[in-house]
Amino acid sequence: MPGVRFQDRTEAGEQLAPAVGAVVAGTAVVLGIPRGGVIVAAPVARVLGAPLDVIVPKKLGAPFQPELGVGAVAPGVCILDDALIAQLGVSATYLEAEIERAQAEIVRRTERYRGDRPALAFGAAAAVIVDDGVATGATAFAAIASARAQGASSVTFAAPVAPPETIARLRAAADQVVIVRTPARFSAVGEWYERFDQVSDEEVEAELAATT
Repeated sequence: MPGVRFQDRTEAGEQLAPAVGAVVAGTAVVLGIPRGGVIVAAPVARVLGAPLDVIVPKKLGAPFQPELGVGAVAPGVCILDDALIAQLGVSATYLEAEIERAQAEIVRRTERYRGDRPALAFGAAAAVIVDDGVATGATAFAAIASARAQGASSVTFAAPVAPPETIARLRAAADQVVIVRTPARFSAVGEWYERFDQVSDEEVEAELAATT
């Protein structure tokens, strides 16, 4: 019987993989959200016999409160929390600059992680987006919208842990949602791991090279 907490991201991916395999059939592309989501995604890709790529969403931080998200961007999409933007009085000038900064960082990180490998084309394939856990889901929603914009035939979102209220909102955005742990009391993703060290860019690059 697995423990309540995952030992690390690899074990989390190994527990998540068969659950994803039970609901995803046919041709698929697995997209890990860097950095930690790529480590979790690797066992999922192996179980599905699918290629592994990255999808890089970025949160848009509020002025003077960068940890508070007023939206998120991902390749080809920008999702804004209009109510929060209005409440905080965020200016259009600030938003434009923050979106431009986030988009530039997405390009930089994506190019670094892929190296000389081209982006995977969806064609008629399903997208399986994997992260190492979800709190509010802001970047997850941007990643889901991006996969749809890029032509995925369907989108499954998968993660080892997420709170029930976030899962309910994810189900409204994705075709399928697969979560291993759904704790009612949830404060941070890291509390559900014995080891939750920061993943380096080099680890992401090595996992992609080994699994793609």
